[in-house]
Amino acid sequence: MRGEVCVGFASILSFASLLLLLFVHFGQINTSTVPRGIAMAKLNVSGYGESLHRAFFDPIEGLYTANASAPLMAGAGLRQFYRFGLYSHCAYIDDKQGLCGNHTIGDQFQPYDAITSDMSANYTAFTNAIISSTSTFRDSSYLGQSSKAAYWMLLLGTICAALALITGFAKNNFTFFLSSIAAIAGSIMVLVSASIWTVLVNKSAAVNNIIIQSPGTQILVGIELSAGTGLFMTWAAFACLFVSVVPYMVSCCTYRG
Repeated sequence: MRGEVCVGFASILSFASLLLLLFVHFGQINTSTVPRGIAMAKLNVSGYGESLHRAFFDPIEGLYTANASAPLMAGAGLRQFYRFGLYSHCAYIDDKQGLCGNHTIGDQFQPYDAITSDMSANYTAFTNAIISSTSTFRDSSYLGQSSKAAYWMLLLGTICAALALITGFAKNNFTFFLSSIAAIAGSIMVLVSASIWTVLVNKSAAVNNIIIQSPGTQILVGIELSAGTGLFMTWAAFACLFVSVVPYMVSCCTYRG
């Protein structure tokens, strides 16, 4: 009986982990209600235009677009909000209306490129001058390669979570042992992925504190980068899968079916 209870608890935990990870994978694949709300990182540039206006004392015209269907990365105008998923990034003119870019396996996290490629050339030049080339936010190579590696770790972790759940359905000591191994491996991979994304977001978030120097005053840049719900869900998935290791191992040692 003890083995039955343990494997049932382990199955619930591994199922919860797998479900969370699947939702993370669905994030920003399109702009419908559920994917729209899930992202690994969020970027709010709605205050950037006002900051430029206060710094330069000139009207800021043509920086943003109000057309939600305007193509991304084509100089068609900056959007208010950007959200980054595992397969694409999407840009929104408000909380609901937006457009997603091309879908790529392990889409690279490159927020600086995402916003500057939407700007006209003159605003891109201003942004290049304001955000230092030594800023992590601007280091697209580092961010892109690291997020790509994090994607593969997360994908392998998702597969391991699925294997842990499936093999646990076959009630014998050997399959419970396999579930334990899959849960351990999956936990490690999801942990690595979540850690990489957390470091990338935290380092890139230094852009939030950049100051635009203006005569007589200092003005925050008006760009805010933060972690998205997808990153929190990834950490929750790790916790569930990690905890499932214990009941799987107990079931392996105590089941007498």
